[in-house]
Order: sequence, then structure tokens, then C-alpha cells
Amino acid sequence: MHGMDTAPARRPALVPTLAAIAVVAVCVTAGLWQRDRMQQKLALRAQIETASRSEPVAMPRVTDWAAWRFRPVRATGEFDAAHQILLDNRIRAGRVGYDVVAPLRLADGRVVLVERGWVAAGATRADIPDAPPPRGEVTVVGRINQPPSAYLELAADKAPGRVWQNLDLARYAAVTGLTVLPVVIEQTAPALAGDTLVRDWPAPDVGVEKHLSYMMQWFAFAATAVALWGYFTWRRRK
Repeated sequence: MHGMDTAPARRPALVPTLAAIAVVAVCVTAGLWQRDRMQQKLALRAQIETASRSEPVAMPRVTDWAAWRFRPVRATGEFDAAHQILLDNRIRAGRVGYDVVAPLRLADGRVVLVERGWVAAGATRADIPDAPPPRGEVTVVGRINQPPSAYLELAADKAPGRVWQNLDLARYAAVTGLTVLPVVIEQTAPALAGDTLVRDWPAPDVGVEKHLSYMMQWFAFAATAVALWGYFTWRRRK
């Protein structure tokens, strides 16, 4: 009809639209991956909580030690005091100290490292605390754990003495000549006479909150991309 504006409405620009679709697809995919990882970590947390509530059992003979992580166990044997080490720069309640680690020779011939507890550092670096393990046969109760495979070292620990920066099982075996199991026992009991070591082992952090945060960020990026596309498309039409 004469006098009416019959000009067609502008279509959204092709290139920005395709770019927005690509950005949204990437962000949503990444967000869903983080959601799946979060659900896996939630299942792992539930597994750990169930394991930690179980009764201690005798030290098992297994090859899949990952399935035994944080399970309470009992291990009977004798400590090898000559090969005890101290892990440096461990913090408890704001104080610097050492984690005390000693090999326990089991009755069946195996050797497992026991993290016996934490001891405060001396007044100076030269004042190394003395925390000898008990003599004779002892039954240690604790939870199984696996030392971290990745860690930061200020300098190479090629031939450490009593004080180590980190616990590397392969390096420990090479230095001491002991064949040790690929796990450690974080001791919780017993506390024998004269034993003042602190044994407040931290609860494992499986990273659920991290994945939740990343998931929300990726979904927020996707929503922002849609909002920006809509805003600039509206401005172009106007």
C-alpha cells in the first residue's frame, strides 16, 4: 500500500552470529565437562567417606592400591629407626615443623612407610628434633594414602640426609636400598608413652568446589555471549 514502509527487517549479521554460536558451543561443552568431573569427584568423596568410616583391617596384599586409599588398616612389624626421615616445612596450626616418616618392616617381609606424625621445628634450622620410633614389635593403626607424584622442590634432593623436602618413594628406595610398598600409612594410633607427635591428618580435598566454580564460569561465559549477540543485533536493527 502506498505510503507504508515495506522495507524488510534486517537479518542478523552472519559472521557475528556464527561466532556467537561457536563461542556458546565451546563454553557449554566445557561447562558440561566440568559438571561431569564434579559428579565424578562427588562419587569419589562419597567413596572416601565410606572408606574412612570402616573398621581397620590387616594390611592387605593387593596390587590396586588406589582402591584402598584412605582405608583404615592395622600393620604389625618393627620400625627401622636408621632409615627414618623428616619431611621439611610442614605447617600445623600456623607453626612450622616436620612430618616424621619411618619404614615399618612387616612380619611377612614387606616394608611400608609410616607417616608417624608431626613435630615442631627447633629454634634454629640446625636444631633438628629427635622423634625416634618405638622399639620392638608394634601394631600401627592408620589410613592408607599415596604420596603426591608432583611437587615443588627448591633444589635437587640428590643425596638427602635426615631432612627431605618431599617424599618420593622411588628416590627413597634408591637412597636407602629398601623396597617399599607404593603407599604410606598415616598413623592415627597408638600414642605410646612419651609420644608427642601430632596426628591431625587433613581431610582429603577432591576438588568438587573447583569444578563447580569452573562449570558456573563457563555457563556464565555462554550466557554473556548470547546477551552480547542479542544486544548488538537489536542495535543494528534499530
